[in-house]
Amino acid sequence: MNAFQNLGIADDLLQGIVALGFETPTPVQEAVIPIALEGDTDIIALANTGTGKTAAFGLPVLQRIDPKERSVQALIMCPTRELCVQVASDLENYSKFAHQYKVVAVYGGAGIEGQIRQIKAGAQIVVATPGRLMDMMSRKAIRMDAIQRVVLDEADEMLNMGFKEAIDFILAAATDRKSIWLFSATMPNEVRSIAANYMEKPRELTVGGKNQTNANIEHQYYVCRPDDRYAALKRVVDANPGIYALIFCRTRAETKEVAEQMIRDGYNSDALHGDLGQSDRDRVMQRFRENNLQLLIATDVAARGLDVSNISHVINYGLPDEIEVYTHRSGRTGRAGKTGVSITIITPKFEDRIAQIERKTKAKVTKLSLPTGMEVCEQQLFHIIRGIHEQEVHYAEIEPFMEKIQDELKDLTKEELIKRFASVEFNRFLSYYRNAPDINVYPRGDKRGIRPQSTGVSSGQMQRLFVNVGEMDGVGKKEFIQLLSRNFGVPSSGIGHIDMNRAYMHFDLDNAYITVVRQGLSEFTINGRRIRVDDASASNDKSRKKEDQVFDKWEKKGSRGGAKKRW
Repeated sequence: MNAFQNLGIADDLLQGIVALGFETPTPVQEAVIPIALEGDTDIIALANTGTGKTAAFGLPVLQRIDPKERSVQALIMCPTRELCVQVASDLENYSKFAHQYKVVAVYGGAGIEGQIRQIKAGAQIVVATPGRLMDMMSRKAIRMDAIQRVVLDEADEMLNMGFKEAIDFILAAATDRKSIWLFSATMPNEVRSIAANYMEKPRELTVGGKNQTNANIEHQYYVCRPDDRYAALKRVVDANPGIYALIFCRTRAETKEVAEQMIRDGYNSDALHGDLGQSDRDRVMQRFRENNLQLLIATDVAARGLDVSNISHVINYGLPDEIEVYTHRSGRTGRAGKTGVSITIITPKFEDRIAQIERKTKAKVTKLSLPTGMEVCEQQLFHIIRGIHEQEVHYAEIEPFMEKIQDELKDLTKEELIKRFASVEFNRFLSYYRNAPDINVYPRGDKRGIRPQSTGVSSGQMQRLFVNVGEMDGVGKKEFIQLLSRNFGVPSSGIGHIDMNRAYMHFDLDNAYITVVRQGLSEFTINGRRIRVDDASASNDKSRKKEDQVFDKWEKKGSRGGAKKRW
């Protein structure tokens, strides 16, 4: 017998959840479902994201609908369009073998007339964002006085997004409601105010502590200098092969900047922020849900309501202002009983806030050292080896080619063959990380802070280099310094004087970074040209004249003032 039957779930709904693979209720489902089924009690349920809250309210909502009554009997409010769509889809899946319940998702970014027609066609459950629901009410497209049950899903998120007035307006209009079920991961004062104003002797059910993070999540943090944050992000990602992560940034501008840089650096990533149109937002979300994106870089507002169950890591590209936001960010991983990792990259001045997070969330946040270049290479190498070992072989299809393959490889020993297969992808990481500097921040007096020149730490000696990038490429000194810092871990102290020309530049670089910068820049192109780096002494008049000729051709095409960077 399925354990959900013990909670009072009807047989027709039980069939639906069995078909979805649900066997054992989560703690929040065990706590909420019996109370929600037995009467009209108001409920406050505090539980982390990813703990099964949708089924906790969704199954009782469905079971208490009168299928013969073709009017809206239950209203579920969600903070975002994505969550609306997800909740409506879940309800339809739960009731696959039950009555033909009519569930309608109502949200902005889609045609309101079509949604009105769906409601008038006999909707019994409406899943809505507060803003679009208010539009519906102003058009008298939905009768609020007939609604019996109101569910506030992720109430704290809705209040954080500024929906307080809308929620007040909607709840005040639902005059004949029998119960309100409020679900939240945290319990700020605004949520408590909703309960005090609209709920009558609510049953408060807490699964885990208030504001507490999921026990399935491991919390880690790294400390680096401000100029090294992007390099640190790359190290964290590269040291976790197979990562499927949500990366949070504080602002839209930072989100765009990080996403663009990661895309340029070859990562399978994209951005989610408020400047995206709804169609672009849907496209990015769909790619991420279907695992066609490995990394999603997002603002907090854009990622609210994101429901993806198998995210392996959440990475905070800096700490949010509110600890409740940290809780919500972390809760995007470790969902549905799986484990996850929440990683924060911070600069030294924010390290004191880690202790506040630990106190508030009751979670241990472990400080780790950023991996060295060779540690990253080791992780990538053995990821490759495991992939080869686990690779599925289509014996029948490959057999006809085996004789020719063996003939091609006959001069290689077993050891040489293994090395070559392993090096196919390994060499890419090795060329980048071979001379990568140690970018950890150490306490004063710690001898690890005095690192040998071979690791890329400043040697105090500069060398003058020539590079065929100049004003015609729309590149200034600031952009060039950022390129060296983010991609090659060069601190500002490792870069000396820069002389910009129209088609090239000369700059001084610490000897410790010469090799990694030369190798790295040679893999870049700008405006369709391969970047070339030489010793300044070797960049003779002939090479400079060649770059001047490039500039002259560019200028004749009328390109002045319209240069664009493409690296």
